[in-house]
Amino acid sequence: MKDTGQDTRRARTKLVHGGTKRSQWGELSEAMFLTQGFAYDSAAQAEARFQKAGEDEYIYARYGNPTVRMFEERIALLEGAEDAFATASGMAAVNGALVSMLKAGDHVVAARALFGSCLYILQDVLPRYGVEVTLVDGTDLDQWKKALRSDTRCVFFESMSNPTLEIVDIEAVSDLAHSVGATVVVDNVFSTPIYSKAIAQGADVVVYSATKHIDGQGRTLGGVILGTQEMIRGTVEPYMKHTGGSLSPFTAWVLLKGMETLDLRVRAQTETARVLTARLEGHPKLTRVIYPGAASHPQAELADRQMGAGGTMLAFEVAGGKDAAFAVLDALEVILISNNLGDAKSIATHPATTTHSRLAPETREELGITDGLIRLSVGLEDAEDLAEDLLGALARV
Repeated sequence: MKDTGQDTRRARTKLVHGGTKRSQWGELSEAMFLTQGFAYDSAAQAEARFQKAGEDEYIYARYGNPTVRMFEERIALLEGAEDAFATASGMAAVNGALVSMLKAGDHVVAARALFGSCLYILQDVLPRYGVEVTLVDGTDLDQWKKALRSDTRCVFFESMSNPTLEIVDIEAVSDLAHSVGATVVVDNVFSTPIYSKAIAQGADVVVYSATKHIDGQGRTLGGVILGTQEMIRGTVEPYMKHTGGSLSPFTAWVLLKGMETLDLRVRAQTETARVLTARLEGHPKLTRVIYPGAASHPQAELADRQMGAGGTMLAFEVAGGKDAAFAVLDALEVILISNNLGDAKSIATHPATTTHSRLAPETREELGITDGLIRLSVGLEDAEDLAEDLLGALARV
């Protein structure tokens, strides 16, 4: 039976108890329903369920599953959304959110500072099907105003951009988009579900790569699309269940376990990111340090107003370009070189040669993704060990 008090509880309580459904055995940990199908008591019951499945009624794992549903309800409670649909990966969530609502002749306005795979969908996939896409500087409200048209169907942006950590004003852009009837889709990965207030600030749809902070321990891929019940069940679900991008029950269980410690992990990582930023700022071998929670960030006030914190990510630019950046990366002993983020382990990434390597050099330069830029996802290690690792690597350049 659903606990009707869940909506009013605080975040950490929702992360531990939200959406939990127990079988007749009364298990303490969420049950893992590793099944692809479900049996019916009669042919008539099967017919009725295919016509309209009720609450806690399931047909096929691609359509829904009890373990997956627990994850969807828990993340929706945390985000303040009416409903959610869990997907096989973060990019399945981005693709599903956009493609499910768009058709030939529609117009999309998107921020240009995006993860490479998001840009691929906007610049390569959608135009194949007759969708026109306009890219703008997400931090420039005048560019949003000029780009929006009467046929703009949706806008899309990362609330904190990858990898240069620009902040897009969710409330202001949402107001502009809604004035022309456009749906606002926000990729909120860097902001995290802990600091996100995107739905309250005007977003219609929020997407996450659950691979990142939600799992946060490098174990699995997953994603989720959040929004109104009408949007999720009327638009997203039909597209996702017929095209096969649904989340597996085992992965949903892993993500449920990850959510229990999500608040604790993200807040600890954010505090460490703040400490590391203070230790790196002004270093003679760095030309810039980027952290939204630092007073030096040009959008520090917006970051504080929108998130209330700087988040778990920072970036810094090593003087000397690619060779110097590679030397720093290769000298690290605690921090790992990888292209993931939001993990318990600290991870350093060279975006220009990995996550954003498909962009033309002039585009990378325009976005501030220089050859010396290193993106750092702060983990759960001791802040002093991380500081010693970074400063020691810089000293050896």
